[in-house]
Amino acid sequence: MKSAITDPALLPGAFEDALNGGDVEGVLALFAPGATMRTPAGEVIAGHEALRREISGTVAARGRLTNIPRHTLRGAEAALLVTDWTLEVTAPDGERVAPTGTTANVACRGVDGCWRFAVLNPLGTA
Repeated sequence: MKSAITDPALLPGAFEDALNGGDVEGVLALFAPGATMRTPAGEVIAGHEALRREISGTVAARGRLTNIPRHTLRGAEAALLVTDWTLEVTAPDGERVAPTGTTANVACRGVDGCWRFAVLNPLGTA
């Protein structure tokens, strides 16, 4: 991770920056061990290699993410992050599409004191 995330409210922005920069490893560094992610299509994936494939595919589709943080509810070791998002990607037919939604993500503090996503849940609304 380029910089330690010591405030869970910073995770959505760090995710956006890494993804938009095509930094697959930077995105993966924002996930806690054993993290799960729901894709915008509704598929639930888990495990480092499955996450790598999903993120790599999004980067290959020229993914451009916009996150607008709405609420952060922080406890000592876990946080709930509510964020509005738009992810513009190139569909297999070459058309640019931009699903949007509101996500309720769960972050956890690691033993190193850094916050990482445990659950990403970007279920779309459009």
